[in-house]
Amino acid sequence: MARKLLNRKELREESEAAEQAAADKSEVPTSKRKPAKRKSRAKVVKEVRLKAFWGVFNQSLRRVALFEYAQRNEADTKAKDLTESQKTPHFVQLVKEVMEE
Repeated sequence: MARKLLNRKELREESEAAEQAAADKSEVPTSKRKPAKRKSRAKVVKEVRLKAFWGVFNQSLRRVALFEYAQRNEADTKAKDLTESQKTPHFVQLVKEVMEE
């Protein structure tokens, strides 16, 4: 069984003629101005200020004490004392908390 060959040039000319006819019929005077694009509104990022502290934690990650950033030696001493007295390890870790204004 032989297939029918399609002439692509003729098909293209027919489709272009149909498009042109449709464009001629629907040719309505329209304004050339495009509507202005709406500017996207970016969310304003609220500045969050953080303050650093040294926290003394037990092995279940519960904060036992909190010291100012400049008092690292006192925090280490407290962790060492708690480790010796309670027989469970305590450690010092940096904690950042939000500053309320």
